[in-house]
Amino acid sequence: MVVPPEHLHWVKILVLHGPNLNLLGRREPGIYGSVTLNDINRLLEEEGQKLQAKVSTLQSNHEGVLVDAIHDAQANYQGIVINAGAYTHTSVAIRDAIAAVNLPTVEVHLSNIYRRESFRHHSFIAPVAIGQISGFGADSYRLGLQALVFHLKQLNSG
Repeated sequence: MVVPPEHLHWVKILVLHGPNLNLLGRREPGIYGSVTLNDINRLLEEEGQKLQAKVSTLQSNHEGVLVDAIHDAQANYQGIVINAGAYTHTSVAIRDAIAAVNLPTVEVHLSNIYRRESFRHHSFIAPVAIGQISGFGADSYRLGLQALVFHLKQLNSG
């Protein structure tokens, strides 16, 4: 694939969607809304164009697939936006993978995890992320992408 010249200086961002996010639009719409994962991915691609960021997305219900994607990201991306779903609260493996690759990572959640069940109040990812955005539905992803791209551009300008 030939990269258009205007895309040569774009940042490359990996967006990871964890378990059950493939069911968005049908899964507990009172909590997660009616927006589908495809809708979110389209939103991210459009926002990426505005921000001069090439966005690649991956959804998996399998922890190891997400860990492998984080490992592979080190050679291919400048940053990660992740909604690890329930793995946020349980996965030391995903936390360790993010720490190991040392890529700027923003954690996002559709719902406000701190207004939900107490087991959702702890994130293994937050301590190794540059920031966390939750509670804004699909806009959490857009805001997370914006924050990450702005962070990367500040790093590159300084």
